[in-house]
Amino acid sequence: MDRKYIILVGDGMGDYPLDRLGGRTPMEAARTPNMDRLAQAGKMGTAQTIPRGMAPGSDVANMSLLGYDPAVYHTGRGPLEAASMGVLLEREDVAFRCNLVFLDRDSSGETIMGDYSAGHISTPEAQRIIGSLQGAVSGAPLALYAGVSYRHLLVWKGGRDGLATKPPHDIIGQPIEAFDGFSSEPVLRAFAEKAGRILESHPVNAERKRSGELPANAIWLWGQGRAPAMPRLGERFGISGVMVSAVDLLKGIGAYAGLDPVAVPGATGYLDTNYAGKVEAALGALEGGNFAYLHVEAPDEAGHQGSLEDKIEAIERFDKLVVGPVLKGVQNFSKVRILLVTDHYTPVSLRTHTTDPVPFLLLDIEGPESLPAKGGGAEFSERSAKAAGLHLNSGVELFEMLMSK
Repeated sequence: MDRKYIILVGDGMGDYPLDRLGGRTPMEAARTPNMDRLAQAGKMGTAQTIPRGMAPGSDVANMSLLGYDPAVYHTGRGPLEAASMGVLLEREDVAFRCNLVFLDRDSSGETIMGDYSAGHISTPEAQRIIGSLQGAVSGAPLALYAGVSYRHLLVWKGGRDGLATKPPHDIIGQPIEAFDGFSSEPVLRAFAEKAGRILESHPVNAERKRSGELPANAIWLWGQGRAPAMPRLGERFGISGVMVSAVDLLKGIGAYAGLDPVAVPGATGYLDTNYAGKVEAALGALEGGNFAYLHVEAPDEAGHQGSLEDKIEAIERFDKLVVGPVLKGVQNFSKVRILLVTDHYTPVSLRTHTTDPVPFLLLDIEGPESLPAKGGGAEFSERSAKAAGLHLNSGVELFEMLMSK
């Protein structure tokens, strides 16, 4: 196989038309000359990355974009993140995503989800906290592992995976009582209660309060599941390559798919991520392999925050600092196929994911002479992709189109 393949994913870029933008979406309002340049010659359309009846999470959507039917292979978000962290799950283990969150009180005194990320707590701060929380799992059939920023992992040895849990970013501002299904299990409730007591007086939280930042005053368990059984992409398509992402979830999906997870220094999963490092890792992998999946989390995080300004900036940075340099770098290869796509919508008006079909763009590049000209008037957006008239019923169909001859 002499062709190289690269998938560029702007997580959560999809959105709805907004009055504040004169009826445009953030993608339409953002300055995206590189994506628009690709739109002149690429094949555009929409794809249904979320199967009917499944929650529109990044786990489901990105698994779909990698050619795996989530209805067949998805068991939960936790085990995917475990794989990225090198945590081997036994058959009876259940892995949970463990968020550090900020719980608040509303005017009636009810406890509500104030912030799903504890104010985007930094990784060094979070690691100090997780170190302290090891005492809360001592003596229990639980193991706690530190991840990045607010995203961590809890493994329940011999646990039960049929609990009704909810992603914290889906219940911002809502009372938590109806959603903390993990508290129905005594061993998990005990951990959460012990963790709360430790967090209440933790030095990191004291420092954050003094600085006017949100404290991480609770943990939240969700996305649980057992290890999935996924055939590797090398066996299916002869792919050898990498997963480039700041997010453990994506690295875990890549690990199960047989892709090497790349640790990029300074990759934060937000606006300040190391874009250049990600691009360098992806292009470098194409030198010796034939596949790279480059994922940028920032648009999704801005959508969850409900920040229109940050979302537009995230899309513009993705275009300028990822798409542009990749477009320049792939000219060094004789044949490259680029898939530009978002995994799901994260509308700023809703602050959570939706199941809308996502826009995609597929383009073959065979040297500098095959590049489309600049400023041709085309646009890559939700509206233009829908108008193209090509609709795929699944991410699996899209991946198979990517790999087709």
